[in-house]
Amino acid sequence: MLAVASVAITACDNRPAAEGDWADAEPTVYAEGPVEFSLISPNWAADTAWLDMRAEQQEKAISDAEVFHDFSLTDNHEESGIDFKYNVVNDASVSYKGVHYDHGSGVAVADVDGDGYIDIYFPNQVGENGLWLNNGDGTFTDATAASGVGIADRISVGAAFADVDNDGDVDLFVTTVKGGNVLFENDGSGNFKDISALAGVDHVGHSSGAVFLDYDNDGLLDLYVTNIGMYTSDEIGSDGAYVGFADAFEGHTKPERTEGSILYHNLGDNKFADVTAEMGIENDRWSGDATPIDANNDGWVDLYVLSMQGLDGYYENQAGEGFVDKTAEVFPRSSWGAMGIQVFDFDNDGDQDIFVTDMHSDMAEQVQPILSEEKRKANMVRNESFHKDGGNAIWGNSFFRNEGDGSFTEVSDEVNAENFWPWGLSAGDLNADGAQDVFIAASMNYPWRYGINSVLLNDGSSFVDAEFALDVEPKAGPKFVPWFEIDCAGADQGHRDCPKQFSAGNVVVNGSTGSRSSVIFDYDNDGDLDVITSEFGTEPLVLQSDLTDVKKVNSIRVDLTGTQSNRGGLGATVTVNAGGSTYTQVMDGRSGYLGQSDLPLYFGLGDAESIDSITVSWPSGAEQNIAGPISANNQVLEVLEAG
Repeated sequence: MLAVASVAITACDNRPAAEGDWADAEPTVYAEGPVEFSLISPNWAADTAWLDMRAEQQEKAISDAEVFHDFSLTDNHEESGIDFKYNVVNDASVSYKGVHYDHGSGVAVADVDGDGYIDIYFPNQVGENGLWLNNGDGTFTDATAASGVGIADRISVGAAFADVDNDGDVDLFVTTVKGGNVLFENDGSGNFKDISALAGVDHVGHSSGAVFLDYDNDGLLDLYVTNIGMYTSDEIGSDGAYVGFADAFEGHTKPERTEGSILYHNLGDNKFADVTAEMGIENDRWSGDATPIDANNDGWVDLYVLSMQGLDGYYENQAGEGFVDKTAEVFPRSSWGAMGIQVFDFDNDGDQDIFVTDMHSDMAEQVQPILSEEKRKANMVRNESFHKDGGNAIWGNSFFRNEGDGSFTEVSDEVNAENFWPWGLSAGDLNADGAQDVFIAASMNYPWRYGINSVLLNDGSSFVDAEFALDVEPKAGPKFVPWFEIDCAGADQGHRDCPKQFSAGNVVVNGSTGSRSSVIFDYDNDGDLDVITSEFGTEPLVLQSDLTDVKKVNSIRVDLTGTQSNRGGLGATVTVNAGGSTYTQVMDGRSGYLGQSDLPLYFGLGDAESIDSITVSWPSGAEQNIAGPISANNQVLEVLEAG
């Protein structure tokens, strides 16, 4: 036997091992003191050599693509000064079980202190959340303690910035797991006060996504909070977290574990009322997130509600007086394991399309990390008593093309919208050519193999895989990091990660790194879009674009301020005419999985150096025209609602 003081193992597979499975594996010894070895399925090693193969495949494929990709997104995490680390609960580490804790948390951004620079907020599972102020030079300063938004006493999940009280600064809402949701009021300088109880939004449950919208167009932002379902017991573990049910992923088959999502109506004066039943939007979906969308173009925002274990729901707004379930008519088929959603005009035809990522379908089978396997729909093996989909599920990502008449066509395979292990997606014009691209945060972390994030560049009719071409993958940092430590000769004897080949000493168990959420915005104000991620169990990626260094970029950012409408302009539609093309975006604040941000709308304009006109259709019903010529020189155009 090899005598060592400690042992480090890498737990890497396509599925959690059965009890004792890893302990019987034959180790591959790489080095002494500590010894590292991989306990994995025989076909794929933990050294991630397959990444080179994928990179070579992509290089050949993208060379023929008619989409600009000669730029990079480089991880400048260390240079940014952000040392926030996402810490996970025991049920996602040492006592791992298939429970919804491993869905992670979001990330949201906004200018919280009014200095003109966009700041970042990271929710956390264990320890403080983090608020990082943008210094304007590509670096950030930790302002968590001073701002009062750390809430280290609970497990945080989603975050949403919005001007709830129309006073000109962004407020913050944070969802938690059975710790009580929190609404923070901003005093205008980036200092926040907890007003949750007074506002009536301090629900205690398994909350997840938070969406601000003005469903009745009264100028006040309402709030929709998604609740997943009861996936934890009342037992509290040694880490202070509620212990998850061993059968958590059967929860959707148990009606007694249903926990409905909540629609709050803004009454003014920072007061909200639960109007879920009154507005006819009650449902039993296990929902992690939702999005506003005016799907029928009637000027009243509707709601598309995800289901992570079942079919999604679509609720049509009846002129602010209630919602009607139109799922069967408009979206009869949808992704079965939906996690992330983004609404944007994919094909620049003036209407909004829908991209949904499906994580849970990809957990149905073991898949090797090769392109042909990861880019196909999943093969489902469970029966209808578990699926409960009536044969209407899509077993993977879905992409709904808006036909402009209130109907949608599912075209995910046609437009190359599939990827593997996806969580959140964010949309933005990464190459500034006028077409909205997509970043998909993906992976599974411990005890699974490494998984890649996806970057899909929009060529106008389909997506082109570009994560390797843009240097997003493989990640510059380690693919595996220490996940937890156990004493196999003492208190942790019998733990499934204790190798039988070694009888003494502590064991450091490694897990794969991976992303959960992302947000796309120009954090360094240089005219191109960057990407910030929330990494599960480690530090975020700060992916800085060098697009403006390698080519001339024509763009404009439109910053809305409502007067008759809500102050942030949520629900407004902005149309930009430039160079013979028309570009349309809706200000919905949806910046990615479990995150809603307060950002100007970024329009890449291709070769157009001048804008002919801009039209803003406000939620109030007013239409505002801004005549050109307007320079496309990366300026921020501030638009105040007239009237």
